Amino acid sequence: MNWTLEVVVVPVSDVDRAKEFYAERLGFVVDHDTRFGDDARIVQLTPPGSGCSIVIGRGPLPDMPPGSLKGVQLVVPDIERARAELVERGVEVSEIQVLGQNPFPVPHPLDNVGFVFFTDPDGNAWTVQQISSRG
Repeated sequence: MNWTLEVVVVPVSDVDRAKEFYAERLGFVVDHDTRFGDDARIVQLTPPGSGCSIVIGRGPLPDMPPGSLKGVQLVVPDIERARAELVERGVEVSEIQVLGQNPFPVPHPLDNVGFVFFTDPDGNAWTVQQISSRG
């Protein structure tokens, strides 16, 4: 049986500001923006090429303080290009960091060990890792 991760809830304080950040700055696709009366709203966004989405909103979501999500990781085949895209979109992103050494031969020296880091407007922390091929 396959178990797939489909949705990660990202706690935010301002749904419109977060939607703009994820859609316009990060390029996530807005799957839906649904309102349930005056007090509930769910926005689902998916990173390009991902099978897993994020959900932001208010109302029927788990009660987590805005900015408390840490360590969500995106994977890209080219960390240098990904970082350049983030900078071009106005995201404050770290320099590329090499964390550790590759334990086995890889096609590119940054595979598995090349990372950049950024936060959303609420302080939720994201990691981007380069993996251009999997063994």
